[in-house]
Amino acid sequence: MTQPPKIERRPKAYPPPEFPPRRPKLFAKTPPAVFPVVLGLLGLGLALRRAADVTGLPGAVAELVLGLVLGLWAFATAALLVKIARRPGVVLEDLKVLPGRAGMAAASMSAMAAAGVLVPYAPGIALVLAVVAVLAHVVLAVLLGIVLLRGPKEARGVNPTWHLSFVGFIVAAGPLVYLGHADWAQVILWVTMVAAAAIWGLSLAQLIGRIPPAPLRPLLAIHLSPAALFCTVAPALGQMQLAASFALFGAVIVLALVAASRWITTAGFSPLWGSFTFPMAAFASAMIAMGGVWQKAGFVWLVIAALAIPMIAWRVLKMWPGGKLAGKTNAAEA
Repeated sequence: MTQPPKIERRPKAYPPPEFPPRRPKLFAKTPPAVFPVVLGLLGLGLALRRAADVTGLPGAVAELVLGLVLGLWAFATAALLVKIARRPGVVLEDLKVLPGRAGMAAASMSAMAAAGVLVPYAPGIALVLAVVAVLAHVVLAVLLGIVLLRGPKEARGVNPTWHLSFVGFIVAAGPLVYLGHADWAQVILWVTMVAAAAIWGLSLAQLIGRIPPAPLRPLLAIHLSPAALFCTVAPALGQMQLAASFALFGAVIVLALVAASRWITTAGFSPLWGSFTFPMAAFASAMIAMGGVWQKAGFVWLVIAALAIPMIAWRVLKMWPGGKLAGKTNAAEA
């Protein structure tokens, strides 16, 4: 008995391209990649405030910068929240890609930094914002863990953005100290130090065994952030020896980054250069907080940061309105 001839199925028909092209809804493609530079600008403003405090100079310039950047943070945060409200699943989608992962973590960290900005003006609001930001960061860290467990094994390798997701809570410790919650800040400090030490160790072992691809090398600058933040928080908690240890460690990281700067930036400018901004500002603030010789070095570093951070931020932010930043960073659409 002969078999009936096989029927060839037609290939799936794809819809014709839309003309005019479909325009996404307002803020539906907000790229999380805007937040590393927003966080960097907030960090720069806070470093300028610290510099004004220790020198006794008028802080009007620092407060003006902080006011402007706070407005930028509020706009970017509102845009991201609108996107998430349209389709909450975009959070998991953005966490699947490296720029989105770093951006989402930086979003909640920037809320912690914004709380620091508000401490002198509205301490009650600052405390609420800091607590909400920490809780949001916890949720994002849990979701990232789920994404990593569900994803391919190759995507589970440690990378510098883990500092943002699992150590970024330390940004809230500073405002909490000044708001009278040093006990909370102490817990955050010790827990995040353990997490940072694990990530530093795993990253060093990985770096020895495998050279990161050129486009991802700017992310290496993130390794400086935890050391700088520990160095900033520890003096506020009266732990100067701990602060000095992290100051030395941070200085070693800075020297390594400066020595390898051509190798790190060999792929040319990209939105991942936003990774340079907050570590630079945080290290300047940490050195100024240390006093003595460290403080003098901190002022020099602050000048460098004040020149570099706005330029990087401008180049990243100007890609946002036309959708170029969303495209380059594979941002999910709500």
